[in-house]
Amino acid sequence: MKITLFVVLLLFLPVPCLAHPSAEEVLGKADEVRSPQLDYKVYVEVTSIRPGKEPKKAKYEVLIKGKDKTIIKTLEPSMDRGTSLLMIDYDLWVFLQNISKPLRISLQQRLIGEVANGDIARANFSGDYNPKILRIENFTGKEYYVLELLAKDERVTYHRVILWIQKDNFHPFRAEFYAVSGRILKTCLYENYKQVLGRLRPTRLVLDDPLVRGQKSILEYSNMTLTQLPEKYFTKDYLKKLKY
Repeated sequence: MKITLFVVLLLFLPVPCLAHPSAEEVLGKADEVRSPQLDYKVYVEVTSIRPGKEPKKAKYEVLIKGKDKTIIKTLEPSMDRGTSLLMIDYDLWVFLQNISKPLRISLQQRLIGEVANGDIARANFSGDYNPKILRIENFTGKEYYVLELLAKDERVTYHRVILWIQKDNFHPFRAEFYAVSGRILKTCLYENYKQVLGRLRPTRLVLDDPLVRGQKSILEYSNMTLTQLPEKYFTKDYLKKLKY
């Protein structure tokens, strides 16, 4: 009798709701998928496609220290080999072989095709944007958090981002990038997930111009390796000594 009464009481107890993670937690976990939170280097090959023209290719070696320091070394095409970019926080400089002083540039400027400097130099959504969960969407049998990201600083690459993140594993799936005016600048698909440095990560990004059909840039990431990168590397003086 006592056991039966206990079971009946259990049936009427409120069922605890499993709380969803906050927008900040979802975005932080997605950043961990996109990029290791340690010093590393990676090679990035970019193919820029424009309707009616031959594709253009470029290759870069990227050194990343923490969330706010990046060096981008241009390896190809040969005519641009020796050009390098240095990012410290939101400041960005380009070093050219035939110019003695570095030139100040912005994260928003185009590097090649649909690729802005910040698309390669910064992978820190959680540090650059204030996130809000707009909704949860079901697509092809999978559920996605749909986040709106608003820039914390006007110097970041995009003013606003809409980001789809898979609910069960926090894999970034799709993004839309917007200017201050509200105009959509490009869309992005995160593809070709592979086991890299202990977890599945996207190794191909497809940046599409929504206003020009067939115009896009494809970024392929390879040979990502953890490596100790001294602070002295991320200085203007050191970049003058970079070897290619």
